[in-house]
Amino acid sequence: MSEVEVQSSEIHERAKEALGDAHLQEALRSSTLRLYTRRLQAVREVPAFERLRDRAREIKREVMDHLDYYLEQFAENLERRGGKVHWAATADEACATVLGIARNAGAREVAKAKTMVSEEIELNRALEVASIRAVETDLGEFILQLAGERPAHIVAPAIHKTRGDVADLFAARIDPVRTEEPEGLTAIARQALRAMFARAEMGVTGANFAVAETGAVVLIENEGNIRFSTTAPRVHVALVGIEKIIPRLADLAVFLRLLARSATGQKLSSYTSILTGPRRPGEDGPEEMHAVLLDNGRVATLADEKMREVLYCIRCGACLNACPVYRNIGGHAYGWVYSGPIGALVTPQLAGIDRARELPFASSLCGACREVCPVKINIPDLLLHLRSKAQQSSTVAEPAGCRRPSGLRSSSQVKQARRPSGPRQPYERTSMRFWAWVMMRPRVYTLCTRLARLAQGLFASRREGDLQKWIRRFPTAPLARWTDGRDLPALAPKSFRERWKETSGKP
Repeated sequence: MSEVEVQSSEIHERAKEALGDAHLQEALRSSTLRLYTRRLQAVREVPAFERLRDRAREIKREVMDHLDYYLEQFAENLERRGGKVHWAATADEACATVLGIARNAGAREVAKAKTMVSEEIELNRALEVASIRAVETDLGEFILQLAGERPAHIVAPAIHKTRGDVADLFAARIDPVRTEEPEGLTAIARQALRAMFARAEMGVTGANFAVAETGAVVLIENEGNIRFSTTAPRVHVALVGIEKIIPRLADLAVFLRLLARSATGQKLSSYTSILTGPRRPGEDGPEEMHAVLLDNGRVATLADEKMREVLYCIRCGACLNACPVYRNIGGHAYGWVYSGPIGALVTPQLAGIDRARELPFASSLCGACREVCPVKINIPDLLLHLRSKAQQSSTVAEPAGCRRPSGLRSSSQVKQARRPSGPRQPYERTSMRFWAWVMMRPRVYTLCTRLARLAQGLFASRREGDLQKWIRRFPTAPLARWTDGRDLPALAPKSFRERWKETSGKP
């Protein structure tokens, strides 16, 4: 099975393309702003929202401290109810397990629900090689499958496409009668997928949560396609990252109140399915239920005391919608399955820091991601930690395949050297040393800021209707490299200390 490359080293080029694509910029701006605003409104309706976040974080910490115990408890309880549990250390093992289940079931067609884990392990490619047709039944994933693209967002995979884009795609691939009406587009997809549910011998889903106490797999959605995928086919396979375990069914209530509000601004998603094994007499559902528990680098992350916090993530996508970097460059610029601030943490952990060394630097460290994270992952702090690791690691790439975590077997060869990240140019080192020297001398710092305030008059200007002055562009390097991608706020006419002296003792 061929391996897919992490293309994080191309983030600079991809970001530049994204910034120059006006159509993409509008799609990203409208979609992320809408999700971000809805989240704010939904959070205001919950007076104890911060306490919920604290409780969720405590639960996640408890799980990671005793993950082996809770995994065994989940496996025992699911198998007691007739389900089958499989353990997969790598992506290849997970794909081989799913293929084995499909062959035993005689499956030639598979109905797939949205699952980031299946994207991570390249399951669709593995099924295609085995001549098994996999059809994405989530609307966003279905759109991307037709377009031959990867997801651009954890929750809204087709966030980078407008209604016009989808209308053009459907007219070219499904129905020649073009429409941009959401109801019409949904009807076209529904008609195309309905027969698939009836034909598919196997359904594949992910898992939002897995409850150790009951052996239940919890699936959360808005479209209803997951219920079709888990009920209509004879066999159901759930791909479960081992970090998705929660201890008790009562804990699920905490995460249900957080997840939908953080992801889409809803009080609760339209459908919440709690599956506890294959169907029993008088019930609907599959004859067989399998849960594939996937490691693929998660155990190594668990062993890293500093980075263990990454495994708290519940994949809500809130950090993407809040991130000024993601909102401008989109998900594809990150070069792999996981994007945005959490992707800049997850990808180096699962794929290896040498294959994803650029990603921790793709952040302004503004802290917006930490403020919206429902489990309070300290993303900026972890990004700084990874930046340090990236600087210390070798500049020569490890094997280019990324579907296995760093340190596990890999058949690919060393192909190229990655460009080193961070401050490595001589002038950058010199400027950092000068900055440190100035910061340690208050009088020198005061003098330098006064000189800088005078010099910026050559470059600073006000935007229309803006009281703040901005430096839009410096004419020469190295400062020009900063303003190539962002505006720089001008220094205030007076420093805080100067204003304090003027107002000291006055009401």
